[in-house]
Amino acid sequence: MTDVIKIANCSGFYGDKLSAALEMVEGGPIDVLTGDYLAELTMAILYGQKMKRAAKGLDDGGYVGTFLKQVKQVLQPCIEKNIKIVSNAGGLNPSAMAEAVKEIAKELNLDVKVAYIDGDDLIPRMQELQSEGEAFVNMDTGAKLADSDNTLLTANAYLGAWGIKEALDQGADIVICPRVTDAAVVIGPAAWKFNWQRNDYDALAGALAAGHVIECGQQATGGNYAFFQEVPSFDHPGYPIAEIEANGNFTVTKHLGTAGLVSVGTVKAQLLYEIGDPAYKNPDVIGHFDTLSIEQTGEDRVYVSGCKGSCPPPSHKVCINTLGGFRNGFEFMLTGLDIEEKAKILTDAFFKNIGGKEQFDDVSIELLRTDKDNPQRNEEAFARLRIIAKSSDKDMVGRMFSAKLIEIVLANIPGLGPMNPIGNGESFLVYWPTLVDSQYITEHVYIDDQVTKVSPTNQLDLEAVNHKVVPAAVPAAPTGEMVSIPFGRLFGTRSGDKGGCANVGVWATSEEAYGFLHEFLTVDRLKTLMPETADLEIVRYDLANIHSLNFFIKGILGEGVASSVRMDPQAKSMGEYLRAKVIEVPVALTKHLNLA
Repeated sequence: MTDVIKIANCSGFYGDKLSAALEMVEGGPIDVLTGDYLAELTMAILYGQKMKRAAKGLDDGGYVGTFLKQVKQVLQPCIEKNIKIVSNAGGLNPSAMAEAVKEIAKELNLDVKVAYIDGDDLIPRMQELQSEGEAFVNMDTGAKLADSDNTLLTANAYLGAWGIKEALDQGADIVICPRVTDAAVVIGPAAWKFNWQRNDYDALAGALAAGHVIECGQQATGGNYAFFQEVPSFDHPGYPIAEIEANGNFTVTKHLGTAGLVSVGTVKAQLLYEIGDPAYKNPDVIGHFDTLSIEQTGEDRVYVSGCKGSCPPPSHKVCINTLGGFRNGFEFMLTGLDIEEKAKILTDAFFKNIGGKEQFDDVSIELLRTDKDNPQRNEEAFARLRIIAKSSDKDMVGRMFSAKLIEIVLANIPGLGPMNPIGNGESFLVYWPTLVDSQYITEHVYIDDQVTKVSPTNQLDLEAVNHKVVPAAVPAAPTGEMVSIPFGRLFGTRSGDKGGCANVGVWATSEEAYGFLHEFLTVDRLKTLMPETADLEIVRYDLANIHSLNFFIKGILGEGVASSVRMDPQAKSMGEYLRAKVIEVPVALTKHLNLA
């Protein structure tokens, strides 16, 4: 039996299933329990919580409180079974969370070593760093932070895994992390188990891939899976476990007796989730996802091997959240005939009534044609008109904005349906993804009243290692008679947000289908199939090793999830939207399909 470390993830986001931690601890043998609670939007939510607590004279806000409930449930069995706990639930206040965990241990009469890490918070140093030449250029827009009028709220560097390894080396039972990379909570324990060194890049790259696969919880075990009919049951799916070997290869699985599915498809889908370049950057290593192999080795067991690694980049990514202004808007139901003319009359009347569009910083007007010809039900006659306005002046999009809209509802078009408010004059946040030179980053590990400094790998003067990827061969595309079918009958997709950008990963269900996909789905073809992307910059990446393509769509989400005006601000639906498109494919590819 190959020596492995079994790392289980019980949380994919802030708000995930509360009982999952205990289920993972009691459901079977594991060595480490991890949880990923942070996203860009979560950091902003935690900031709001911290400010509310501070206004009451308290300094214990800014972390994920639900994690403490899980700790109360699992701490005793984890100590009894020697299961380590590593989590990024510390958020903006890991020291306060560490103290809260110690109090829980005291209540349970348990002897527990609690470590916490900081060094991610750049807010106190922003002016100093800018004076040193750090421009904090927005990775999506190219703008400099100094040129923004937005109010700075949070600025947190994505730390790596070596502070976690240091804490575990010092005997920590629980490691409370701040804003580390999602995969760091997996890489750190694996590096501790096998005593990996900073330049064990291939092994680290494997652990990075493992962390990326299991970071979103049940998305690796059948959740959000394109071919959902393959999942035997969605009744309490298991959470993922990565069994990592000393060389970085790993098996993805779940506890026996749990629902869901672990297959080549579910793992491939999650591997493609929210990535850009398959050279996946992390402060500890660059993992080349276009070099690895994926194979089914048993029921709910998928083996991932051969991921190559290069030395880490010279910069750390930074999550900055700013106050972007205020917004208000409505969604109307328009009914029946002449929908476009009705939408124009209503829109023109509203903006004339309020004094014109030009007074707002940004206006979004979107007509969604959900109505049908010859409707059979009242609801089939509805279209939706969305009007959203943003302003740095709260009064411009406050109560008067709403009042001016309500004034005209009895004096305008027929069939005007219910109005749903959007924004309601509240503030919105703008995500600002950027980079900082790693020379300015130092992690601090706190345990037993001792503080240990941990420097980034790229500051250790190691020999540069840059793996040269040899692209895998692309099968020939089949030819012959063509037939029309939905794209999704042959191809799976997984999509998600990357700041103001989005990615759509696409994989083929066979070698022959990939040959067709590689030739067919160009950037221009994607823009034709998804017309709303026609004016945007799109980059296509090839991962022939796993019969996949990845499309990185720049700017489609505006300034990020918190400020996006799209119906789907996290781009979760874009992949399924693409799968619904009807395309022409060779008949030879459809012989296994039931197209009746």
